[in-house]
Amino acid sequence: MRRWSFLTNHARVLLCIAHDPGVRLRDIAGLVGITERSAHEIVTDLVTAGYVVKDKAGRRNHYRIEEHLPLLDPIGREPTIGELLAVLVGVNAHRDPPLPESVHDD
Repeated sequence: MRRWSFLTNHARVLLCIAHDPGVRLRDIAGLVGITERSAHEIVTDLVTAGYVVKDKAGRRNHYRIEEHLPLLDPIGREPTIGELLAVLVGVNAHRDPPLPESVHDD
């Protein structure tokens, strides 16, 4: 059976960055299942489009997602990048750690 995903590689790379803003291209490639060159091209696309800002931290890159920007998708209202990440990763999961079990109400 052929392997496929509902998410494009661009969306999957964006999720990698959301989970770890300091992620290396080599790690993105491994997680997404693409070449390091493809990972570089996709990150470049996201940076060029303005969805991701790349900052240099020594020899490493650190990424910041511009969550307020709309998705340019023709499926009606244009949700923001942050709204998409909230659905895929959980509300603020890419920024705030979950509460300890003892804090949750049953």
